[in-house]
Amino acid sequence: MSEITNFRGETSSVSDSDQIDTSVSALIARVGERVRRARERKGISRRVLSEQSGVSPRYLAQLEGGEGNISIGLLQRVAIALDHRIEWLTGEEDPWTSDAMRVGDLFSSSSVATQQKVMSLLAPEPEANLRAGRICLVGLRGAGKSTLGALAGLELGLPFVELNSEIEAQSGMPVDEVMALYGQEGYRKLEAQAISRITATHDSLILAAAGGVVGEPETYNSLLTGFHTIWIKASPDEHMSRVRAQGDERPMAGNPEAMEQLRSILTSREALYGKALAQLDTSGQGVEETLAGLVDLIRDRGFFG
Repeated sequence: MSEITNFRGETSSVSDSDQIDTSVSALIARVGERVRRARERKGISRRVLSEQSGVSPRYLAQLEGGEGNISIGLLQRVAIALDHRIEWLTGEEDPWTSDAMRVGDLFSSSSVATQQKVMSLLAPEPEANLRAGRICLVGLRGAGKSTLGALAGLELGLPFVELNSEIEAQSGMPVDEVMALYGQEGYRKLEAQAISRITATHDSLILAAAGGVVGEPETYNSLLTGFHTIWIKASPDEHMSRVRAQGDERPMAGNPEAMEQLRSILTSREALYGKALAQLDTSGQGVEETLAGLVDLIRDRGFFG
């Protein structure tokens, strides 16, 4: 049987490709059926839906018949006109019959106290047990994760690991070369594998994660679940000055908007970094003062020892 190779160098048989085609066809058919049923529940004709969504009647007919390979943008228009979420039209579970989706909606709209009770009932074991003595420092580049992590490890008697160093050891090349050869997707795959390996082989350590780890939901969730996470914070100016103090001029070289871009990145990631169990602001503090704060935080919160 012939094989096809993707850009990551992974091979699959033609039959696998046929399965993908079948899955795509099933998705298109499922979307069409859900659009038709939603329109009928709303009690409107295809012409009215066309007027409300801006999608032509002919295109809607193809869509409902399972023949329309509709774009995401047009599908969003249809979803809005039907008072639906777009994921209700594409997900494998039917929102009108799925208990799991109903529970998810109720969970999202409930209070924090209720959510915590639900999580305690559903979790296979206490989250603290899942995290053991593993601590992970997250935050933007230049926050001080590596410096503080290494020093805190010495003081607490814990091994210190940099996630990028693990990726380099796994791939046999510097991270820059990994990115150049395999792109962001290849790097993220190695990152997820490294976190899984560290979780399986270490009960206690301090891990410094790369700033962009929050960009991959599944990987970041595995960190939040398997590690006591601490967001190491700093002001944008200090982020930039610390990176430059390390001899790296790349953030500013030939880019007059670098600081504004840094502020934008920090703002866009604040909510994700904020999911960490604890925060430590290093702004305006020296290394010794910040280290003492980190060690006290780890001990006070019972993250280790």
